[in-house]
Amino acid sequence: MNRIKRFLLVMLACWPVLSLATPAADLRQLFADERAASWVADPLSASADGQHQFDDRMPDISPAAQDRATAQDREFLARLARIDRSALSPQDQVSAGLFEFMVDQRVRLAAHREWRVPLSSEGGLPASLLYMHESAQLRTVEDYQRYLKRLASVPAVFDQGIANLRVGLKDGFTLPSAVIPGLLPIISGMQWAKPEDCPLWTPFANFPAGISAADREHLTAAGRTVMQQQVLPAYARFAKFFAEDYAPHARKTLGASDLPSGKAYYADLVRYFTTLPEATPDSVHAIGLAEVKRIRAEMEAIIDEVGFKAPEGQDRFKAFLTFLRTDPQFYAKTPGELLREAAFIAKGIDGKLPQYFGHLPRTPYGIREVPAALAANYTAGRYNPGPTGGAGEYWVNTTSLDKRPLYALPSLTLHESVPGHHLQGALARELENVPQFRLNFYPHSFGEGWGLYSEWLGQEMGMYHTPYERFGRLTYEMWRACRLVVDTGMHSKGWTRDQALEFLAANTALSTLEIRTETDRYISWPGQALAYKMGELKIRELRARAEKALGPKFDVRAFHDTVLGNGGVTLAVLEQQVDAWIARVQAGG
Repeated sequence: MNRIKRFLLVMLACWPVLSLATPAADLRQLFADERAASWVADPLSASADGQHQFDDRMPDISPAAQDRATAQDREFLARLARIDRSALSPQDQVSAGLFEFMVDQRVRLAAHREWRVPLSSEGGLPASLLYMHESAQLRTVEDYQRYLKRLASVPAVFDQGIANLRVGLKDGFTLPSAVIPGLLPIISGMQWAKPEDCPLWTPFANFPAGISAADREHLTAAGRTVMQQQVLPAYARFAKFFAEDYAPHARKTLGASDLPSGKAYYADLVRYFTTLPEATPDSVHAIGLAEVKRIRAEMEAIIDEVGFKAPEGQDRFKAFLTFLRTDPQFYAKTPGELLREAAFIAKGIDGKLPQYFGHLPRTPYGIREVPAALAANYTAGRYNPGPTGGAGEYWVNTTSLDKRPLYALPSLTLHESVPGHHLQGALARELENVPQFRLNFYPHSFGEGWGLYSEWLGQEMGMYHTPYERFGRLTYEMWRACRLVVDTGMHSKGWTRDQALEFLAANTALSTLEIRTETDRYISWPGQALAYKMGELKIRELRARAEKALGPKFDVRAFHDTVLGNGGVTLAVLEQQVDAWIARVQAGG
């Protein structure tokens, strides 16, 4: 056989292998490798993603593990840079761009070693572990045995968390002392006299039908032992450290810019949470002030509409806010009443969704109270997507009922359930032919921007039935506009906590409790509060662009399907997708 024939035979034999080495194949392998690495590094997120092979483990949050993850992320970015994106399909190009944003931002923020503060105003590390049983989906004896091993590893995670906090104390990278009074009762409240009182005991109180009585007895005994000897003492040890060692030495400064390298850190946070590379603290602050002025005029118009008269000598706007905060007609009398009202509003929205969306998710959602262990310093409500494959949950805070106004409940429900976070998140999880990371990818400005847009959309849907509910929507929008001002004010411009409290109290009808908990949230989670209004402004800008360009061809259902059709995306990618849709409609597609 001559050399040419041998060469051709070898090439033909290798052809199936060589044909796999395409840009698309390399990209898919990169995505798979990143997900596998993320699940090994964080077994709790693996459980939430429906990957249960690591249900017997807890994450390693040590500095060494953080460094390994960052080195791995850099290698993922290097591999992505070697892929010819021009050879990819449009959908793969979207995935590649989102992957680059996700991993690049992890690398950028890793430089600031945020692991030194694994806490927030709502609890952080200790609170994040309390409901890990819900994603484990325990069905068999083997599932319970893995869960027991995971519980036995809780002390190691707390030890690492304490060690990380000690590094933060040494470096001056701590929570501000201003938020400690609100956080102390949450952490000290995570103490239980017996295992049955702790949320992590729930699986032992509710065995599935397939587990025999003998196995239940054995597993219950093992669960009681690990809870008594490992879990409860770990929570007690953490609370003691926090109260005696951490709280007295937390920094006296307030803003992120006051941290070591804080100005660069906050600038990175602004870009991360807005997904806008051009965003700066100054530009965001200016947008916030302009929005506050615009919304204030609309609020004043509603005060005119209801004919409110202020007591002599009092500012009318302030007096109206006092009226809203104190009149019993605006507040539920019992937790059940508040939950029933939220459910009634949610079902009313459900019935109108087909008029505004062509594609609706299959996954349902339920409504429940914010867990008691978290409620004291928790926001008014939140969406919990639950584990992949499970139903979502709209959480409503039923504590301090005289601080949970009913006139704001339609906005809260539109934002947290449908057409807000549940609709958005469920559609993302039902995407097909996209990499795994995109099913739960959540760029904050898109995710929270959609939630705030959903509140605005509620006007078209007819979900605000009284002037007070319309004022409630405006106060929620004002709240998000104020966030742009107070977050940048505290973290970039030297504002005090009292200045932030006063600004929110003067411009919104939020209760004083909500103003305090929200302000402490902004202090302990710098930058996140910027996502809502910046994202909503972009979505509304794109809708106005589409309406102007398409005229009578504009279809609101198709617009919404386009916005949500790719799951979570950056604002730049969203703009590209909407512009492409406009062009297709104009071309008759």
